[in-house]
Amino acid sequence: MEVPEVNAAVAFGVLTMVSWGIWIVVGNAASESIDPTTAAAISYLVAAILAVGYVFVSGASLAITPRGGALAGVAGVFAGVGFVSMYIGLSRGSTTVVSTLGAMYFVVAALIGMAVLGDEITTTRVAGLLLAGVGVILVAQ
Repeated sequence: MEVPEVNAAVAFGVLTMVSWGIWIVVGNAASESIDPTTAAAISYLVAAILAVGYVFVSGASLAITPRGGALAGVAGVFAGVGFVSMYIGLSRGSTTVVSTLGAMYFVVAALIGMAVLGDEITTTRVAGLLLAGVGVILVAQ
């Protein structure tokens, strides 16, 4: 039996999904054991070390343009806010609710894409976003 070749984007998407799912569960346990802000800082520090290590191991370009550096910095600000707020949310509420709402970041990105970046607004996309909202409501109940 031959194993089908998997698209790299799908493979990394699945790895991301599984990693982030485990990260939230372990992060919840960490938030119950120590201050959630401290847990977030430790997690982010370890993640940063892994990311920087990967840059060097992979041979990624270290060239940084002013625009690219600034945008990456702004992205880091929002990632940090989301990261810390997730840990605080986990310490105060259900893992199911916090992780489900947090996972809806794609809806925010899609809305920004359509409203600001000129992505096409289609019936299918709007229906998908509405169904995602319904899914969150059902999971959060």
